Amino acid sequence: MPLVNSRELLKDAQRHCYAVGAFNVENMEMMQAVVAAAQAEGAPVILQTTPSTLRYADTATFAAMAQAVAGEAAVPVAIHLDHGDSVDLCTQAIEDGYTSVMIDGSKMPLVENVALVQQVVRRAGEAPLRPCVEAELGRLGGKEDSLEVNAGEDIYTDPEEAAAFVAQTGIDALAVAIGTAHGFYKGTPKLDFERLAQIRDAVPVPLVLHGTSGVLDRDVQRAISLGVCKVNFATELRAAYTQAVRQALAGDPGLYDPKKFGGPGRDAVNKLVRHRIEICGASSHRHKAP
Repeated sequence: MPLVNSRELLKDAQRHCYAVGAFNVENMEMMQAVVAAAQAEGAPVILQTTPSTLRYADTATFAAMAQAVAGEAAVPVAIHLDHGDSVDLCTQAIEDGYTSVMIDGSKMPLVENVALVQQVVRRAGEAPLRPCVEAELGRLGGKEDSLEVNAGEDIYTDPEEAAAFVAQTGIDALAVAIGTAHGFYKGTPKLDFERLAQIRDAVPVPLVLHGTSGVLDRDVQRAISLGVCKVNFATELRAAYTQAVRQALAGDPGLYDPKKFGGPGRDAVNKLVRHRIEICGASSHRHKAP
């Protein structure tokens, strides 16, 4: 089916208490793996690319690949700009066919963050498909592309500020900071579930959890039970793909055909994504597609 707007996917997840898995992809093989996993699970899915990925291949390239892969699937597929770092990049993604964008002004003072997000919401509202707009309030630790927050510099989302932020910006989804971090964890992350419940009570739009690679499955599921409707996975997918490719190359020093090592990488990502979709409670939600 054609690419869908993730706004409706998140609203359905909010109504039925599950989360849509959102998976960062770096190439064709990872994109194929994610959509094939969603197809096998009968689940909606969101493909994501970050600004660094889009410096490797642009939004038009990834949007075209996503359209081709989604066109062969019977489940809803959206493509999302993750951690968009400028109004221009968000605008370009929208023009090239992205059905969802995130503008990340989380490192800015609140007033500047609001003003930045308002610009993107306005641009999205002018587009024919009115793509879903996600923004972040608070600051996650760790590193995502060029965004790096050192230990002790992370800021948890304040529920009252979140309510005002959503009202002032008109966003469709809010990414929250409750103790997760981007990248690999050095210890076991401790999520502030009480804060998450307070945010859920204060905010009407679907909530998004970033930095979920390495979070315990039971903690992801508890977060979903408290209102998270979109769960992002990135680092662990890259690691799984790379490990499989390394093993294929190490097992055959004469290997030179990219298809021969790209295939195992794709299989590894597929297996991981299927598990994550199950953890999100999204399996067999095909009948709730918009």
